[in-house]
Amino acid sequence: MDGFHPVAEAHEGGAHKSRTGVSRGAGRLRSRAVFHRFAKFSAVGAGGVIVQTVMLSVLLRVGGMHYLMATALAVEASVLNNFVWHSRWTWADRQESRAAQRLLRFNATNGAMSLIGNLVLMFILVSVFNVNPYASNLITIGICSFVNFALADRFVFI
Repeated sequence: MDGFHPVAEAHEGGAHKSRTGVSRGAGRLRSRAVFHRFAKFSAVGAGGVIVQTVMLSVLLRVGGMHYLMATALAVEASVLNNFVWHSRWTWADRQESRAAQRLLRFNATNGAMSLIGNLVLMFILVSVFNVNPYASNLITIGICSFVNFALADRFVFI
């Protein structure tokens, strides 16, 4: 035997390390930090759902707009609302770039994903499956939120 033992090396110095060399404790801390940030992201997103739903209702009922045009405008109102809150709270610790650059990246990633995802899914749910536009709105928001978190964390607030 050459004295190499992966399990023994992983436990050197009392720190339990994975095969990547990251200690289990550090991995848990990272997981907690991601979960904590996702919880903040979700709280902001809940506010965005309210903004989007109210805007959609007003544009449909009061404005008499087509549901796809109303969806596009409601999504953009929500995206702008969410950007402000994410900048000030969710990713307040990441203020390296200027606000205008972050807004541009946010609209190009989260805004585009939200707009395209919402319009495509709304069309499919409402026009193809005859799901109520308000219920469809909530379904599409839920689906798009996971992708938006990853985009915001990796490309916007860096």
